[in-house]
Amino acid sequence: MVKQGCAYAFMEVSSHAIHQHRIAGLKFAGGIFSNITHDHLDYHKTFDEYLKVKKSFFDNLPATAFALTNIDDRRGSVMLQNTRADKQTYSLRTLANFKAKIPENNLTGLQLNIGDTDVHFRLIGEFNAYNLTAVYGAAILLGKDKGEVLQALSDIPGAEGRFDYITSATERIIGIVDYAHTPDALLNVLATIKKLRQGHEQIITVVGCGGDRDTTKRPVMAEVAAEHSDKVIFTSDNPRSEDPAQIIKEMEAGVPVHLRKRTISIQDRHEAIKAAISLAGKEDIVLVAGKGHEKYQKINGVKHPFDDKQVLKETFELLEK
Repeated sequence: MVKQGCAYAFMEVSSHAIHQHRIAGLKFAGGIFSNITHDHLDYHKTFDEYLKVKKSFFDNLPATAFALTNIDDRRGSVMLQNTRADKQTYSLRTLANFKAKIPENNLTGLQLNIGDTDVHFRLIGEFNAYNLTAVYGAAILLGKDKGEVLQALSDIPGAEGRFDYITSATERIIGIVDYAHTPDALLNVLATIKKLRQGHEQIITVVGCGGDRDTTKRPVMAEVAAEHSDKVIFTSDNPRSEDPAQIIKEMEAGVPVHLRKRTISIQDRHEAIKAAISLAGKEDIVLVAGKGHEKYQKINGVKHPFDDKQVLKETFELLEK
C-alpha cells in the first residue's frame, strides 16, 4: 500500500484482534468508537470483559493520536477515561466537538446539518448519520478541508448488504437486506424502518441466528424482531455445525406469549423469504436480516451459494408475472 502511494489505512479493529495482540507493533494516528453491543460473548464470556478489551485499544493510543467517541452511546465517555490521546466527541443529541442534526430522513437519503452546513447524503437512516458524523470528524482531525470532506461524503453510495433495498414493480413492496446480526443492530434497523414508514405499511421480518456463535443472543434477537415487526419468520442463518432446528427453537423461546401469534418458523431460508413476500401487501416492507452482503450459507462446514438480495429479486419477478 505504501509503495502504491496509499497515505491512509482505515482498519476495523475487532475485540479478537486486540485480545490476541494482532495489532501489536502498529502505531495508530487515531481511533473511533461508535458503539458497543451484545456480541462475541462466546469468546469473551462476559460483557464487562468485552468492554474492557475494547477500551484497552483507546488506553494504548499514543499522545500524538486522537480518540474520537460517540458521546451519545452510554459507554462512549468510558472509552476516553484513561487515554493519552487527544479526546474528541461526536453526537446527534448532545454537545460535542462534532455535532450533526437530521432535518430529513427518508428512502432518498439523509439531509444533515453538519459542521453548520446543510448537506444531502445518499445514505439512509440515523445509524448512517452517526457514521457520517464520525467520518467527518476523523477527516477534520486529520487536517482535511471541510468543503472537500462534505462533498466526498455526499457522493458515497450505501454499502452492499447494509440497509440495501429494492422495490417490486407493481405492488411497490420494499425488500430490505441488512447485515444486522445482534439484538442492538436488529433493533436499530427496525427503528429506522419505522421512521421511514409513510403510513400503516406492515413490517415483515425474516431473521435467523448463526451456529457455533454466542447462543445467549438468540432469544433476545427473536424478542426484538417480534416486538418491532408485524410478522416474523424465524429461519436459518449460517447454522455451521449446529442443527438449524435447534437454533430456531432457542430463538422461539425468547418470544413473549402475547407476541407468538406474530411469528412462524420456516427452516429453509429461501422458502422463508418467499413466504415473507407472499404475506406482504401493497407497499409493505420486508426485512431480511442477518447475512447482508454474504453470498453463501454455511451448513455442516460446507458453503452453499446463497444471496438474500438475489432471492428477493427473483421472488419479486415471479410476483410480477
